[in-house]
Amino acid sequence: MGAVLPLLALRAFTETARLGSLKAAAHRLGVTPGAISQQIRQLEDRLGATLLLRSRQGVQLTEAGARLHPGLLRGFGQIENALAELEAMTAEQTLTVSTVPSFASSWLVPRLADFSARHPGIEVRVEATAQLVDLHQERVDIALRHGLGHYPGLESIALLAPVLLPVASPALLGKGPAIQSPADCLHYPLLQDSDRADWALWLQAHGVEPDSRVRRGPSFDEDLLLLRAAAMGQGIALVQDNHAQEELQSGRLVVVLDLPWPARFAYYAVARPHALQRAPVSAFIDWLRHQANLASPVLPTV
Repeated sequence: MGAVLPLLALRAFTETARLGSLKAAAHRLGVTPGAISQQIRQLEDRLGATLLLRSRQGVQLTEAGARLHPGLLRGFGQIENALAELEAMTAEQTLTVSTVPSFASSWLVPRLADFSARHPGIEVRVEATAQLVDLHQERVDIALRHGLGHYPGLESIALLAPVLLPVASPALLGKGPAIQSPADCLHYPLLQDSDRADWALWLQAHGVEPDSRVRRGPSFDEDLLLLRAAAMGQGIALVQDNHAQEELQSGRLVVVLDLPWPARFAYYAVARPHALQRAPVSAFIDWLRHQANLASPVLPTV
């Protein structure tokens, strides 16, 4: 046999002999039975010896095949074990975090450089999705969820309790009537959340009985879209303070009235109970708590 080993053919022969079937070996390796048969035939031609005998009952090892198979089986087993050990070592220092796009963009991602500086050996992978991940089924270590904190079978750690603020572009406010009370917001187009509920709740919390205007206007299912529409001067948006910080600090938006109101949901770090025993998971949650406890910047108002 030449210096270059026919690894595909050797693996095809090893799996066929181990499983006793071309079809089973093909399924194991993700190829067709014809491809397995061709690889074995090429290996037999190269070695100048018949390795397998095919029958209706499956395949049987010849004398040459019986001498070759145990060594190959041990060899491929050692390769698989070495790869599994490497994958386990890599996975131990890799952290997959899932959260919604708005929170990832406005809060988590801008702070990740700090975590990487503190823990250079931990690799963080962020999955930004609006879909609710199943921590019992998917390869996600921590989910940053926006809700009430009740997640059966999971551990949840409270992080942030955001408040809602009315924000708008300075250009829009400069062309319209002055806003001195919550009721004055009704003189402007209102940009709605997906449920069209936040404006009515905010106005009622500040002593204003909503009228038909309170549910009018385009609705958006993400704060990122609400912020973009508000920055373009399309109306006043009621958004979470932690989502609006960048736009407010840049001056693209201003707080219309400094009357924050608690959002219905808070942010929680959620994980499987046994996952909290992993050093990267516990380090990331400790870091999240530290970041959540940092003082919020002063936000500009009209």
